[in-house]
Amino acid sequence: MASQGRPKAELVLTDEEHETLTRWARRRKSAQALALRSRIVLGCAEGLTNKQVAARERVSQPTVGKWRSRFVEARLDGLVDDPGRAGRRR
Repeated sequence: MASQGRPKAELVLTDEEHETLTRWARRRKSAQALALRSRIVLGCAEGLTNKQVAARERVSQPTVGKWRSRFVEARLDGLVDDPGRAGRRR
């Protein structure tokens, strides 16, 4: 049997979360980064693998893993900003 890699964090959405993510993904005024994160989480919630979501959204597998984990840990709030990119203004 082929190895499946590390187990993925299970991702189950509430109806409200699904509605919010869908709205963020489709709204023209949403920041593109937030729309992408929303589509990534929606794909994961559909049961797709990180590899499948990465191919569909044209991002890397680590990117999908990052946003899957962030969502599982902090739910919608985990997608709103990326504290790892915060830095001193120039």
